[in-house]
Amino acid sequence: MPVPPEGTPCWADAMFTDLEGAKAFYGDVLGWTFGESSSEYGDYTQAYSDGKAVAAIVPPMPGQDGDTVTSAWCLYLASPDAAATAEKIRGNGGEVLMGPMQVGEFGTMVIAKDPGGVVFGVWQGGTHEGFEKQAATGAYTWAELVTREPGPADAFFPAVFPYTVQRMDAGDVDYKIFQVGGAPALGRMKAGPDDLPPEAPNYISVYFAVDDCDATVAKVTGRGGKLYFGPMDSPFGKFAAVGDPQGAAFGVIDLGTTVGDMPAMVAE
Repeated sequence: MPVPPEGTPCWADAMFTDLEGAKAFYGDVLGWTFGESSSEYGDYTQAYSDGKAVAAIVPPMPGQDGDTVTSAWCLYLASPDAAATAEKIRGNGGEVLMGPMQVGEFGTMVIAKDPGGVVFGVWQGGTHEGFEKQAATGAYTWAELVTREPGPADAFFPAVFPYTVQRMDAGDVDYKIFQVGGAPALGRMKAGPDDLPPEAPNYISVYFAVDDCDATVAKVTGRGGKLYFGPMDSPFGKFAAVGDPQGAAFGVIDLGTTVGDMPAMVAE
């Protein structure tokens, strides 16, 4: 598998106090199966779709109070040198929360926060290079940075990663796409007052592909999850923003159901 270009989303994981509950939920909603927990690495447990690694879940670290853990999906961006990327993060107003930390032979990780409080990961792959399946049912397909104040993010991410930027010409919607080598890597959406409740932080929304958006939303709510937005038709697919019963928000999108013309893109 080729090494992902720098700045490309390459992995996603989330922390759950109820690991078995998370397995049951995502197994039903996204069709995932799960490998053996790795006790050497804090019971880190990989999720699979059609036998290919697509994400991971993990319980709180020893010493963490499970009652104070906030479940959230974390997106990792590829780096050829995690230590150098950590320095760029600090040098451009971000904060390194953890690492760089070598994870055995698998790779090196960093957990960081941009100037607007968006938490993200950096991954320098070793034997584990990242997603083994993408843009297909049950797998990662897209991510977008959702922020109330886009200015700091617009300056920060292209300074840390080799992004070029295009703006979507879509009326009142303030949406940009960070590209790597001319290919879309990450979206950036300005959140309006109705998009994020006051108590919710700015964050990166991770989208997983599904065969039927409506049916998936019904499974989410039927298993105690929440519907935050949608389902909504778009030229990219029918999508919805949802949350699992432990509070981790994510997106689902049916890539095969598209409506309307693709919006024009304007170089920044």
